[in-house]
Amino acid sequence: MNTAHDDITGGHLRSNIGLEVLVQDVMSKDVISIQKYESIRHVANILTEKNISGLPVVDKGEKVIGIITQADILSMLGMRKGHTFKDLLKHMMGEQLPERKLGDIVGDIMTSPAATIKPNANIAEAAQIMDEKKIRRLAVVDDRNRLIGIISRADILKAVLRKLK
Repeated sequence: MNTAHDDITGGHLRSNIGLEVLVQDVMSKDVISIQKYESIRHVANILTEKNISGLPVVDKGEKVIGIITQADILSMLGMRKGHTFKDLLKHMMGEQLPERKLGDIVGDIMTSPAATIKPNANIAEAAQIMDEKKIRRLAVVDDRNRLIGIISRADILKAVLRKLK
């Protein structure tokens, strides 16, 4: 008997669906981007208002130069993985955490360079890059490194599930 688990994990499915579907077919094209001189407070507001976890950072020519995520902002605030619960409690009481990275603008804390992918790549390649780099999204760029979209792990999962129907 064939189960849904077998369908999803079967070698045939893994080798074909990811190769058949292109990044351009599932990427989000209506992408909010920011520049490196934006304030971190402004970016945090965008992330929370739009319920998104990261934004590509572009220069004036729309070329991708970095990415900023909720994790980057939390890290700046001292909420790093390496800190203990006791450290976080002290921080909430007003004490500064060790190795605190302070910055007022996106350029101070963004990850640069950003991981990018071309629109004609397949989603298997996108998933592999995300897995290797332990990231949740890739900026999709044209041949001149200009932002044209973004693809997330959720976009890839939706594409795979559509193909299974």
